[in-house]
Amino acid sequence: STNTIYHNSIYSIEDEPSNLDEMPLMMSEEGFENDESDYQTLPRARVNQRQRGLGWFLLGGWKVLCGSCCDCLAHICRRKKELKARTVWLGCPEKCEEKYPKNAIKNQKYNIFTFVPGVSDSSFQRPTWTFSFLSDHVVKDQFLKYSFVPQGFVLAVTVVREAVDEVRRHQRDKEMNSQLYSKLTVRGKIQVKSSDIQVGDMIIVEKVQYHLYSFFSGACFIRTDQLDGETDWKLKVAVGCTQRLPAVGDLFSVSAYVYAQRPQLDIHSFEGNFTREDTDPQIHESLSIENTLWASTVVASGTVIGVVIYTGKETRSQLNTSYAKNKVGLLDLELNRLTKALFLAQVVLSVVMVALQGFVGPWFRNLFRFIVLFSYIIPISLRVNLDMGKSAYGWMIMKDENIPGTVVRTSTIPEELGRLVYLLTDKTGTLTQNEMIFKRLHLGTVSYGTDTMDEIQSHIVQSYALASSSSTSGSASSRKTPTSGPKVRKSVSSRIHEAVKAIALCHNVTPVYESHASVNGEPESAEADQDYSDDNRTYQASSPDEVALVRWTESVGLTLVNRDLTSLQLKTPSGQILSFHILQIFPFTSESKRMGIIVREESTGEITFYMKGADVAMASIVQYNDWLEEECGNMAREGLRTLVVAKKSLSEEQYQDFENRYNQAKLSIHDRALKVAAVVESLEREMELLCLTGVEDQLQADVRPTLELLRNAGIKIWMLTGDKLETATCIAKSSHLVSRNQDIHVFRPVSNRGEAHLELNAFRRKHDCALVISGDSLEVCLRYYEHEFVELACQCPAVVCCRCSPTQKAQIVRLLQQHTANRTCAIGDGGNDVSMIQAADCGIGIEGKEGKQASLAADFSITQFKHIGRLLMVHGRNSYKRSAALGQFVMHRGMIISTMQAVFSSIFFFASVPLYQGFLMVGYATIYTMFPVFSLVLDQDVKPEMALLYPELYKDLTKGRSLSFKTFLIWVLISVYQGGILMYGALVLFESEFVHVVAISFTALILTELLMVALTIRTWHWLMVVAEFFSLGCYLASLAFLNEYFDLSFITTWPFLWKVSAITLVSCLPLYIIKYLKRKFSPPSYSKLSS
Repeated sequence: STNTIYHNSIYSIEDEPSNLDEMPLMMSEEGFENDESDYQTLPRARVNQRQRGLGWFLLGGWKVLCGSCCDCLAHICRRKKELKARTVWLGCPEKCEEKYPKNAIKNQKYNIFTFVPGVSDSSFQRPTWTFSFLSDHVVKDQFLKYSFVPQGFVLAVTVVREAVDEVRRHQRDKEMNSQLYSKLTVRGKIQVKSSDIQVGDMIIVEKVQYHLYSFFSGACFIRTDQLDGETDWKLKVAVGCTQRLPAVGDLFSVSAYVYAQRPQLDIHSFEGNFTREDTDPQIHESLSIENTLWASTVVASGTVIGVVIYTGKETRSQLNTSYAKNKVGLLDLELNRLTKALFLAQVVLSVVMVALQGFVGPWFRNLFRFIVLFSYIIPISLRVNLDMGKSAYGWMIMKDENIPGTVVRTSTIPEELGRLVYLLTDKTGTLTQNEMIFKRLHLGTVSYGTDTMDEIQSHIVQSYALASSSSTSGSASSRKTPTSGPKVRKSVSSRIHEAVKAIALCHNVTPVYESHASVNGEPESAEADQDYSDDNRTYQASSPDEVALVRWTESVGLTLVNRDLTSLQLKTPSGQILSFHILQIFPFTSESKRMGIIVREESTGEITFYMKGADVAMASIVQYNDWLEEECGNMAREGLRTLVVAKKSLSEEQYQDFENRYNQAKLSIHDRALKVAAVVESLEREMELLCLTGVEDQLQADVRPTLELLRNAGIKIWMLTGDKLETATCIAKSSHLVSRNQDIHVFRPVSNRGEAHLELNAFRRKHDCALVISGDSLEVCLRYYEHEFVELACQCPAVVCCRCSPTQKAQIVRLLQQHTANRTCAIGDGGNDVSMIQAADCGIGIEGKEGKQASLAADFSITQFKHIGRLLMVHGRNSYKRSAALGQFVMHRGMIISTMQAVFSSIFFFASVPLYQGFLMVGYATIYTMFPVFSLVLDQDVKPEMALLYPELYKDLTKGRSLSFKTFLIWVLISVYQGGILMYGALVLFESEFVHVVAISFTALILTELLMVALTIRTWHWLMVVAEFFSLGCYLASLAFLNEYFDLSFITTWPFLWKVSAITLVSCLPLYIIKYLKRKFSPPSYSKLSS
């Protein structure tokens, strides 16, 4: 990275990274800019100068060379076919010049050849399984006939689970690929499977059944929520010249083709041309995003006949599919480290045993026999117990009535919810409701709020009444000269009239009416007449802001009642219908940040160009004024989303000239977007500023107390949003993301290294203040000062990043993971949050107004932001503490029996003979101790209400003290003590036969394990008691059948009972005493609350 290059070249900062103030800063910014090329090239030269001799090769150079060769081979093997632009003939797949991919979905992980190797590989990636397998299968011996049973069971469970998942995936794929579609052929309609559709086919797509209709021909509505997360309907338009054909069958009588750009990722753009050859002259028509229906979208109204352009892997939805990384929890990584330590202990213990033997005879064989004897040190059941525990935690989360609708989609990481340090959240739809309410209209000299909207309504009623009376009374009224008072009022009134009219016309909103009866036979005019009632109308648009504006114009008297491709109708307060002809629409894009429309009023013939957009984009377009910037700032500070509305009147000649240039630009193949933008910009000059609107996005329920709770739990919250700086800052204050007594440092916009350095120095001098930074400045800082910036930002109590792209959001998550090594959680509700959710250690999706894409991509899905408090404080905390206890207990269960084996072998001249054989070993890890040990997943140290009341308890978990080398060593000591006491006690007290040692020590071992579970439990549950007595009962019942190992006549005598009781008491009583004393003199934080 550039950051590393900079470290190696100009300044020697590696010694003192913190002394940012002392860093030499050049006198002028030019110095930085001139020097940038130097520090980009210097390190590269240094690398080339390094000696690459034999020493370099032996000290790791061979790894680099091997890695390079493997990468090169992989690149050659995986080389993808180059995607190219294409010409597609209507209804003639056979004319295609190239072979295109099959239109089949395949989500399967494996095929018939890769299944067994693939599943085995994933199993062997776990140290527990690998070491246990190596231990038990390196040597084959008589007493090892039962050693493969646990491994076989675990592998069988894994294989069966994967096979079931794979079969389900195959069935889902088969179901999707077998869906029938209507294909149009010369002989009429035929049904084809989805997987048989080819490029060039003509497909008929019917609408999904909705009881809504709107008045269109040559157009349809589609829903794209599965593609981009937006739930609104989008308007799609048919190719003009095909609409003029008399019948559907005539599509095959014309000679026409579509030229389409190569397949690409961008779902919001498309460039192509439609050409009809059999006419003179040839008909050329430009195609854009408005003429396309992508895969994974749904037709919501109308019936569509389309020609297939892209199939299979080349569709937009498949190209945009990012396969989420396989997330592994921190607890699993910690247990893996402990497993490696246990394997090392196992090998060392075996070597010590062979060394004490004196390396006599076939010592190498004896070494392996000891490794097998001590294989129980590595518990194969650890993975099974933890996986079952994770499933139990997931079930508890989904069954919690306090957080209804919560879904666990990744069951492998519930413990991560208890280890989070950073929470990265989206703003719109996550902290806010994405429900817009119109709050403010500013005309420059006068401002209207919610309490003065009735004034606007009276102005509108008055102006339209005046307009209708002037049209009836003729020109007589226009000759009357009003007095000076009404003159000012008329000026304000006319400006309100213009502003409201502009807001009612400049949008992409379509009114949709609910049908109460079958209207198939009725003409459209009849539909229009009967359905103009306000109760029956809903609005569809690509942005909730636009719907809020149109609803507001309806509330003040000017109602949008009808819209199709070419016209738009408004209803005045008096019920009069105003018709407008739509000449052009320029849709909103994230680059232009504005949208425009050119309309002709049918009654007067006037052509007007209306435009609305963000203040940043509109400031240079509108005529000079002295209030816009200030008022935008004021509204943003109130947390309102601002839009600037402007207009420009055009003559017929001006418009015709524009239309010719615009159509020419739309037909160009190269740089079409740039040419079209240049033509539109020629109109966007000196526009008349009409008004500034402010729309409020309401906060989600209980956002403030939830953020307060998370902050008290020691979680640092970063808000990443695409919104503007002022609005983001305001929401951060109103939601209490930044507490009232905290300062906010707004990072000034920086564009080069010098500015970034100065601004970072200024920020470094601030203490305990929240940081607000824009995406552009963030990029500059990360380019030159990545390490320093992240270090400073991590010290802030809260960070707000505004104007962030989806890619930047994911980049910030990865930065925190790399630089802090802490666990991150991302929460969002829209398609633009998916990359961030997938990059984080734990992703949470909210089912919101922006669709289900974020919710489906996340590890956990919730319905409201406030549910995150209980999810982390209660379920996350419990999952981590329970798994930590369970993991260590399962390890203790393995270590205690290995200690007994070691003591036994030591006393009997270091013989590699097993203490317990056959069923005793299998039963010990399963039926005798499994249920009580697993019942630890029901344990809790404090009640849920207490955990929510004292979120500070959560802060302790981030230090990882529940499972560390310290706690692990304590359990090792306990295991060594108990194993030694059990074995040595049994040997001291045994009579004359060896079988009595086995009986006494094994019974004492089972009782000790059951008592240790009881010692570990903090809050008893009735199922725990059942598990304890059930396991004890199973053991006592099985004694009758274990004649091979136990002497029934001996185990029913008093000596047996008192000897077992004595050994068990000595092994457990000291631990109970130590636990009591520790709880009395050094109680943990939770015990103070629970008492």
